[in-house]
Amino acid sequence: MINGTCLKNAIISGANNISKNRSAIDDLNIFPVPDGDTGTNMSMTINSAASILKEMEDDTDVGIVASKAASAMLRGARGNSGVILSLIFRGFAQGLKEKNSVDGSCIVSALGNGVEAAYNAVMKPTEGTILTVARMGYEAGLELCENEKDPVAVWEAIVKASEKALELTPELLPVLKKANVVDAGGKGLLTIFEGMLSVFRDGTVIEFTESGGDSKKEEVDYFANAAAQFDDDITFTYCTEFIVGKDPDIHTDTQELRDYLRSIGDCVVVVDDEEIIKVHVHTENPGNAIQGGLEFGQLLKVKVENMKEQHRKASEAAELAKARLAEKIEKEQELAVKEPVEDIGFVAVAAGDGLVELFKDCGCSHVVSGGQSMNPSTQDIVSAIMATPAKKVVVFPNNKNIIMAAEQAIPLVTDREVIVIPTRTIPQGISALLSYDADLEVDSAIEMMSESFKDVQTGLVTFAARNSEFGMHKIKENDIIGLENGKLTVNEKDIVKAAVKVTKSLISKDSSFITVISGEGVTEEQSDKLIKILESKYGKDMDITYVEGGQPVYYFIISVE
Repeated sequence: MINGTCLKNAIISGANNISKNRSAIDDLNIFPVPDGDTGTNMSMTINSAASILKEMEDDTDVGIVASKAASAMLRGARGNSGVILSLIFRGFAQGLKEKNSVDGSCIVSALGNGVEAAYNAVMKPTEGTILTVARMGYEAGLELCENEKDPVAVWEAIVKASEKALELTPELLPVLKKANVVDAGGKGLLTIFEGMLSVFRDGTVIEFTESGGDSKKEEVDYFANAAAQFDDDITFTYCTEFIVGKDPDIHTDTQELRDYLRSIGDCVVVVDDEEIIKVHVHTENPGNAIQGGLEFGQLLKVKVENMKEQHRKASEAAELAKARLAEKIEKEQELAVKEPVEDIGFVAVAAGDGLVELFKDCGCSHVVSGGQSMNPSTQDIVSAIMATPAKKVVVFPNNKNIIMAAEQAIPLVTDREVIVIPTRTIPQGISALLSYDADLEVDSAIEMMSESFKDVQTGLVTFAARNSEFGMHKIKENDIIGLENGKLTVNEKDIVKAAVKVTKSLISKDSSFITVISGEGVTEEQSDKLIKILESKYGKDMDITYVEGGQPVYYFIISVE
């Protein structure tokens, strides 16, 4: 039987396992646009549950553990993959409701609830994705349960079938096969299931170690420790460290070196054995210190650091951290819950100071920070909704990977109505917001906004995050690529040329407006050059507007209406 403690540890183990492997899962993204965040989104989603579970007492009922985890995951869900994961666990929790402990049959039945919930939530379920992996895992467990009730054996069957399903995903989705990868969401789910199996079968919680770290404490020698204690003293500019290999023919006492270094600096540490001398000194003349060491043998290693520069950078980092903390506190105060007294209010998702100001100028009460490769959680969106003092709150996700997370906010808000208008791009969100007519009845105005953005053509210019062969295009990492309404059509070396090509392809005989939004890192010269080219080509027939958006990832966002 699986009890509450076991399930709690299993979910934590699953969270740790995907956290360890999230970068590899991110890299499975086949599209070259820098949005490979499936592993990150799923990791952050399940870790929102793990953090809650770690605070819970042992011996809690299975049903309570599952319910707490599902609730946390629903609020912490990020991106489509994170939302689907949260729905699987929400259905799973419903199947375990009021259970103290469960056998394999109950586990499978609960998982079946989750699979059904995930399929029902997706408008057009696609096989070869996380859905397939979840379904085939459930079906294998269900088949085994006809003769076997042991939960460990059942979960082993689920994991084994999920692994086979993952291997099948390239056969079900040709685009995966062409890229020679498996589905990222399916891989993420399998990774979580494997982490849970480690607890069910062996009682072992998989530990999570940050990338590049080591679970064992590294040994630090006396020399390093002795040197470190002086780091706060910056009487002299240069921290100089070196190792000298002793010349066996030189018999001078190292005390002479120590005395010499004290005459030209401070914080002197000289440690030696039969073969080497390790030196640490703060001085204005590192060359003189090193020359003193050369009198004892050959240099094996040298490191010289400017401590004043390090201190300056540390001070700047401290000031930045202080500013960020102040900003966080300010945002928390700004997002205090407000009574719904107005008829309608608006919330948008966007990144970049210019875009945030633009949406606020257009009437948004709050702009949730997020977009491509930085999907906000459902709870982030809920908080913005609750801070909007309106009876009806309209949400503009402005990214296809945020729509589901926004929709999950609807049942979580009970004191005001939430309407999600499924805008997939920033220009669509701006267009929908600008079409709001305050003279209409609220429901009619919302209906108009829901229709107004559908004819907006969106172009994007970004960089390739990876080598890829997509359609007719062979893409190399860091190539400049252009997308037209989500489809990759341009491969260039120059962002201005790419933007011109994308704009041209979006224009039709009915086009009247072009809006260019520049992103983070785009120079004034590049923006001016693009606008001048567009004005010379289309300025007589169309209005051209330029906005300094400051958004990450995309050099230019181009809207044609």
